[in-house]
Amino acid sequence: MAEHVSRRRLLGIGAGIGAVAAGGLALSAAWARRPASTGEQLVSEVPLPQAFWMPLPIPAVLAPVASTSEGDRYEMVQMETEAEIIPGHSTRLWTYNGVFPGPTIESRRGRHVTVAHRNELPVPTVVHLHGGRTPASSDGYPTDLVLPEGWTATAAHGHGGHAGTDDLAVVTNVQREYGFPLDQRATMLWYHDHRMDFTAPAIWRGLAGLHFVRDDIEDAIDLPRGDHELPLMIADRAFDADGQLAYPSLDPTLTGEIGVEERFTAGVLGDVILVNGAPWPVHEVDTGLYRLRILNGSNARHYELEAVTDVGRRLPLVQIGADQGLLAAPVRLQRLPIAPAERYDLLLDLNGVPVGTKVRLANRLGSGRTGDVMAFHVVREGAGMPIPETLASDLPEWDRSAAAVVRDLAFRTGRMNGRHGWLIDGLPFDPNRTDVTAELGDIEVWRLIADVHHPVHLHLVGFRVLGRGNGGPLPHDAGLKDTIALRPGESAEIITRFDGYRGRYLFHCHNAEHEDMGMMANLEII
Repeated sequence: MAEHVSRRRLLGIGAGIGAVAAGGLALSAAWARRPASTGEQLVSEVPLPQAFWMPLPIPAVLAPVASTSEGDRYEMVQMETEAEIIPGHSTRLWTYNGVFPGPTIESRRGRHVTVAHRNELPVPTVVHLHGGRTPASSDGYPTDLVLPEGWTATAAHGHGGHAGTDDLAVVTNVQREYGFPLDQRATMLWYHDHRMDFTAPAIWRGLAGLHFVRDDIEDAIDLPRGDHELPLMIADRAFDADGQLAYPSLDPTLTGEIGVEERFTAGVLGDVILVNGAPWPVHEVDTGLYRLRILNGSNARHYELEAVTDVGRRLPLVQIGADQGLLAAPVRLQRLPIAPAERYDLLLDLNGVPVGTKVRLANRLGSGRTGDVMAFHVVREGAGMPIPETLASDLPEWDRSAAAVVRDLAFRTGRMNGRHGWLIDGLPFDPNRTDVTAELGDIEVWRLIADVHHPVHLHLVGFRVLGRGNGGPLPHDAGLKDTIALRPGESAEIITRFDGYRGRYLFHCHNAEHEDMGMMANLEII
């Protein structure tokens, strides 16, 4: 529901939203076994390695195949490969360029990047640059498929999808070029598969990678660089007795019936925590300052991260950035909640930590093995550096009194085609229906309401969190975001400006199982 409002009317908005949100509490209790999780955990059948034994891999940076005054061109092949994730076992993965996570792209603000993707997998694919300020033609709309050799568009859209065909879909054979102007703030983005109905199992099988945007504003700030800047993609998985990825798809070929076994419809959780594709890794560090670029690449698992030494000393996590780039000033946290698809930019100061210490990155929402993420082993002295007290000055300032529209959007469970689904305002996703129409350049306030955990992601734009429930934003809500983690029964208000490009975009829950089972909607920018 949307309403056009005057300045006076807008100032009074918010009354009654808490009562509406409270209606979701009873349902959230039924779906979430405890407040820390929404979903059901798979149990691995293969012996698992001990924690903090395998070294942390750092994803390789992809070199462009061509660079001109007009920009950089990259090429990737989507392919199946084998990799040793669990020691002694070879695991089949779907990958970008044969590696998991996919290769990292390093780019500059405003410098155009073209990525040519070739699909050599057995199913259609779609690539979305999550957090990218991208023209609609390259945003990775879920029906804009790249078909494998031998597939037809009719066959591709005839699979078990919940919405039938899409007359506006742009389908290509084998290869597609995605163009990214990257006219946006410096930040860490990520790219992943976004095919309608099958995003969750495709990401689970390995189709995800990182993409950095750099700019002069970031360069001018004295921050850790080189081997003191660590990209960390955290993702849970589970493994069967043969060391293969376990996932409860109704159709393991990912070409027919959509969805997962009934008990996993709230989300699929794994019992193995991977960081950059390695289970519970360890990384050797010095006593200096480290910049941690963290992505929660899990399908449904939420984390609450804490850095603690092996003698129980808790180290502060200093937040310097969010999904869409640097904050104006650091925020010092003891623990950091992070939902699927969220990214946080943190500083970890190891000055004063004795050589020989292990600093554990723990997950306070986990239990047993899922309570550990990775460790940093301090093996040498290093040169310290101060934490900057001021950061970026280019954050947008939007005044809620200037909003043209206020929208109420409910994210709740419901029925879809006679079975369980996840709905936005009572409706499952349909590519042929426009759910929200926004005018280019307009500022809008969105009021979001959840029944259980829903990390809500907007394509194209970043937003600011105005408040949660009847209060203000939480400390980690600072800065510009593109994904907000709604907790069970919670409401939140966000503000954004729809600028950049016209066209068809999306907003959806980034619990990937919820997304596949209907919790996605169309956003038309006109």
